[in-house]
Amino acid sequence: MALATTTEVILGSIAFGIFWVLAVFPAVPFLPIGRTAGSLLGALLMIIFRVITPEQAYSAIDMPILSLLFGTMVVSIYLEKALMFKYLGRLLSWKSQGGRDLLCRVCLISAFSSALFTNDTTCIVLTEFALKLAKQNNLPPKPFLLALASSANIGSTTTPIGNPQNLVIAVQSKISFGKFLVGILPAMLVGIFINTSILLCMFWKSLSHKETKKEIVDEALDEGEVLSHRFSPARMSHLSTQNSQENVDGSEVEKNRQQLPIHEEEKLPNKRALFLKVCVYLVTIGMLIALLIGLNMSWTAITAALALVVIDFRDAGPCIDKVSYSLLIFFCGMFITVEGFNKTGIPSAFWNFMEPYARINHASGIAVLSIVILLLSNFASNVPTVLLLGAQVAKSAAAISPAEVPRAWLVLAWVSTVAGNLSLLGSAANLIVCEQARRSQFHAYSLSFWSHLVFGLPSTIIITAAGLPLINR
Repeated sequence: MALATTTEVILGSIAFGIFWVLAVFPAVPFLPIGRTAGSLLGALLMIIFRVITPEQAYSAIDMPILSLLFGTMVVSIYLEKALMFKYLGRLLSWKSQGGRDLLCRVCLISAFSSALFTNDTTCIVLTEFALKLAKQNNLPPKPFLLALASSANIGSTTTPIGNPQNLVIAVQSKISFGKFLVGILPAMLVGIFINTSILLCMFWKSLSHKETKKEIVDEALDEGEVLSHRFSPARMSHLSTQNSQENVDGSEVEKNRQQLPIHEEEKLPNKRALFLKVCVYLVTIGMLIALLIGLNMSWTAITAALALVVIDFRDAGPCIDKVSYSLLIFFCGMFITVEGFNKTGIPSAFWNFMEPYARINHASGIAVLSIVILLLSNFASNVPTVLLLGAQVAKSAAAISPAEVPRAWLVLAWVSTVAGNLSLLGSAANLIVCEQARRSQFHAYSLSFWSHLVFGLPSTIIITAAGLPLINR
């Protein structure tokens, strides 16, 4: 694709630059409007500057991706109602053998949970548990926060529903859920092993501290405290909305309880709750089986979500309200902004320059391609990187051999996701863990940019390089 006119290139770059600044630094002093409004502003500027037409902007919005994202959010909300995340939290403390054992558990559970429930959801739910475990065992929170965020990113590479960029890749490439899983699973397992080993080496001494005041973790994570830790969807705002959401949920629950007859209220914790819990797990398993056998991912997720709404047999408003609509709107604006930037021809010109050196039929080409993806993922964020490079990388692979195309997409999924571990700003999961920890009422902790980079830089480079040879077609 040739470069557009000079005016379109300049104006399109300005619009994309504004989007990028607000996506990475949502609280900049001169325009602290947040990520969602920033994406809409970038999209609007692309239209006002006539880089794209309104019709092209509407067609740029990818409904299958939004549908898949919405469906998985709703399923995650009902899994929270079925206490799935409470059980994951208990696994962290069950028969614990000390700090190193706890760190390994955080890595494994975070990776597994992220593959099925997305990395952002995992980080939202498990950050507080990790902080509680660290404090109760008189251990520093830093290694557990790093383990949670980094393992969530690595584990999310395994499935199309693990993170937003995988959703984009799965829809655009039409790679089935099963092939996606088989293609990246070996790399993910090796990546988790290496990531855990690096964390253990870096924090070996601090994880061996004996407790000065031994307390039983199971008592610290009692029934009431665990149940009070409610699921809150990933928001694109730079401000914390968890406390306000909890207050809203609490008032809504109390209101519903007051409206129920006494005999109905007594039955809820027993038969109704058990029935709903079993149905949620069965529907979720059915959704995963449907995805594995190759059914349409978007409609499968929507079907599972609506099945749970019907089975719950009550007003779905409180559950649907927990969906992160700000995230969906952010994606709409981002689709339009990235499409406008593509129209300028800059991404194509950049790729045309790099393509001869980044072909995946030899090791040096894969190395160059990985470096490009890694740098762009940290500069422009991983989802825009996938949107900008995906079609170009697939086209280059198809010119070599059609059989190389799936591998090219999987390499893009692997590198763009693992690249999120490089810096604190590399992925939303990192920012969620950092923000949740900083605002925690139980054990507040501030994870700095540089302390994350000291771990993230070597971890990202080693894991990316180790996983690339293991990616199957």
